[in-house]
Formats: sequence, C-alpha cells, structure tokens
Amino acid sequence: MGVRSDLPTIYAIGDIHGRFDLLERAIEIIRAHGRAGGRRLVFLGDYVDRGPHSREVVERLMALELEEDAIFLKGNHEDLMVQVLARGATSRFRNWLENGGDETLASYGVGDDDDPREAVPAAHLAWMAALPMTAEDGGRIFVHAGLAPGVALADQSEEACLWIREAFLRANAGAFEAHVVHGHTPRWTGKPEPSLPELLPHRTNLDTGAFATGVLAIGVFDPAVPGGPVELLLARGEAIAWPRVGPPSRLSRWLR
Repeated sequence: MGVRSDLPTIYAIGDIHGRFDLLERAIEIIRAHGRAGGRRLVFLGDYVDRGPHSREVVERLMALELEEDAIFLKGNHEDLMVQVLARGATSRFRNWLENGGDETLASYGVGDDDDPREAVPAAHLAWMAALPMTAEDGGRIFVHAGLAPGVALADQSEEACLWIREAFLRANAGAFEAHVVHGHTPRWTGKPEPSLPELLPHRTNLDTGAFATGVLAIGVFDPAVPGGPVELLLARGEAIAWPRVGPPSRLSRWLR
C-alpha cells in the first residue's frame, strides 16, 4: 500500500461519546490549524452514549457533512443503538442502557413513560446505520475498534471492526497491512492512562475517554509521512468522574 502525496492532511478524531463541547472545540482547533494542501476529517466512531449531549453531537456531525470533507466511521455504540431502536433487538436494550444509552435517551428528551423506539428521529438512525466500517488514506487504515490480526482488510468482519480488543491490541506490527488508526479502548494494561493517546509503530489509539477525562484527541496525519501522526492536537474541557457500569436508572418497563 503506497503513500500518495496528492491526498489531503487527515485529522482523525477519537471517540466523542456525547461531549458536544469537546466536538465544537475540536472543530475550532482543526480549522485554525491550517496545514497547506487541504484537509479531510475522519471521525473514528462512538459519537453517542455516556456523555450528556448525544443528540447534539449527531446533529452537528450530520451538518458537518455539508461543511467539510469528512468521513464518519461507525462505532459499536452507534451499531448497538441502531440494533435496539431501529431493528428491534430488545434483548440488547439492557446492555445498551448500562453502557450509556440511558444518557443518550435523556438527550433526546425521553421520559420514563415514553417509548424510546419512537423518540429518536428516523433520519438519525438511518445516518448511523449507513456509516462505513473503515477508511484508507493510501498509507493507513482507519477503523473504530481495530482489525483481526493476519486477516486482509477486505475480509475483516463487522464484529472485529466494531468490538475487537485484546487480540488486536496485543498483535505485532506484521499482523496488519498498514498502520491502523483506531479508538474504542481508552484504557487497558498497555494504556493505563485514559487521557493519553497510545502511539505505537504499527497503530495509533486516539480514544482518550473524552466523556470522563474531558480530553478529545485529534491525530494529524501527513499523506507524505507513513505511520503515526505527525502532530497531536487536544480539545480540552471539564473532566468528570469515570462512571461505573451498572443498572440503568430509568425505563425499566422496556427491559427484557
């Protein structure tokens, strides 16, 4: 996979998780950065859940398609939301609420007596359902969670692109066709500090747990320079306590 010099600078943005304030700050930072040769924004998925303003984030990203050369990848949280609300996977409803769906529904104004399946605009769910799994810039692969080691990009499963962790995170450089830029895992044994990106020769992890840390990472990738980012930009805001995964606080009558 050769590196092309005619491609724009890539700004890859990590997991947003309902932090509209950090998204707006990131857009401001990118637009002020001003590298020559044009730019392309690549969002790495997980726009919803956990943070307080998922609806606002989705609406801003949908509008951004008209303003910027931008690619929006699908994250596991968008997929789970679509599965539950658009495809009737009620058996996964509890799992979604326990992992931040409760906050997402609150951002859409859903009360205890409301049907959550009717609360989210169909256009939002259709937008999320149609998001691609991967993108390439000639020298890198962009994906939400990661890739199955030793599997060609064309043969990667949706499960791997959206959910993989340990097998991908522990794989060596020879397991992939190109440098992989991803999010999905803000902390693990190889990345004990959530607010810091993970920068390795064969992959870049831009998930900084923005919903809790108040830090949203932006990797700047030069099309003429293979591998990791040539620069890191950080959008900063208020940090909150890292939430514990637990029983959803509302909507118990919809649980299966």
